[in-house]
Amino acid sequence: MSDIVELKSVSKWYESDPDRRVLDGIDLSVSEGERFAIVGPSGCGKSTLLNLLGTLDSPSEGEVLVGGEALAGKTEKEIAAIRSRQIGFIFQLHHLLPQCTALENVLVPTLALPEKPDPEAATARAKSLLEKVGLGDKIDSKPGQLSGGERQRVAVVRSLINSPKILLADEPTGALDEENAGRLVDLLVELNESENLALVMVTHDLELAAKLGDVRSLSGGNFSAAF
Repeated sequence: MSDIVELKSVSKWYESDPDRRVLDGIDLSVSEGERFAIVGPSGCGKSTLLNLLGTLDSPSEGEVLVGGEALAGKTEKEIAAIRSRQIGFIFQLHHLLPQCTALENVLVPTLALPEKPDPEAATARAKSLLEKVGLGDKIDSKPGQLSGGERQRVAVVRSLINSPKILLADEPTGALDEENAGRLVDLLVELNESENLALVMVTHDLELAAKLGDVRSLSGGNFSAAF
């Protein structure tokens, strides 16, 4: 299996506190169809690591490669094009547009693609994915008409619309109750298997993390022994 994203000796610090390395010499690769959860105490760098994997941030030191291609030296526009084609994101808050229907929200990321997809094909894929996550009867509903769990499922479908190779989930269950949180993680695992989609999830919930089968603990700027 080929690597989708790779971090080589990546460190991260901020100008406000240059003596503190949030991440320190991280080596990490994510291959096609792989899945794992990242856990660790608050402030240990979990979200920073996910942002680096997702090309939303750049390292202070080290290399980030997507599809074997180094990002160093590329323009923001070039990196954004790579991101929109290969990487999907789910966050703790769904960030759906309140004035748009579920279907319209799902189609928003297609507008960012350098080459616009066929509208009919994109709409057909959106409807198929909404059906797959149990929202086939909600395509015309606006976020205010959906439950919290339904809104987050729309966000999941939105992250998949451009057929990414990797899905990065940052505390995706943080705003959900226990039952809906479990259902959402089960859905992510199912999509990982059915779509051959790599999945990396950051969470503080060890029980939910265990559903992914591979749990990696981040502390002191790097990974500790596997669970």
